[in-house]
Amino acid sequence: MAQKTSPDKIFETALAVFAKYGFRRTRVEDIATELDIATGTLYRYVKNKKDLYEKTVMFGIKRWQTKVFEAIAGIEDVTEQFIVMAKKGYGYLADDVHLRQILITDPSIFPLTPRKVRFPEIDIASINLIKSILKKGVKKKVFCNIDINMTAELFYSFYVMFIIKTYIKSDGHSTQQMFENGLELILNGLLRKA
Repeated sequence: MAQKTSPDKIFETALAVFAKYGFRRTRVEDIATELDIATGTLYRYVKNKKDLYEKTVMFGIKRWQTKVFEAIAGIEDVTEQFIVMAKKGYGYLADDVHLRQILITDPSIFPLTPRKVRFPEIDIASINLIKSILKKGVKKKVFCNIDINMTAELFYSFYVMFIIKTYIKSDGHSTQQMFENGLELILNGLLRKA
């Protein structure tokens, strides 16, 4: 057997296996075999297959979110920060094929109705990031004086819709162009007029 396995390694491997076989066809044993560990070792980290799946999806989405946070960390200009946040968040799934495949086979991960949200802490963190950028923009008088909470919810709803339309329903290139046009429209409405 292999040496000690970290939770990140477990969830990274599980992400690939769930992406390949889907939730129903994947067995906990498949993931243990891929990791070269005993199946019982996985049960130190999770209760059952459903728990492993949910934690794996959460791992994938948090990694996505971290990439967005890292991308804007060093940017001082609030308009640029908003643009990078939107583009990095939207474009991430183009590169993360495993998470994208899981979202395609399990679209309930990104529901359009708030009552069905499975990962509320992810949504809250994303909305709070948008709020922080909006607050900074309003304070610096770069953005119009807006209702920050409502605007952040609106932007996040647009974002989820574009993720679904581009990656889950796969409208592809035309949706990407629509996203670019929408971002420009949002910024034109958000930016304070001189």
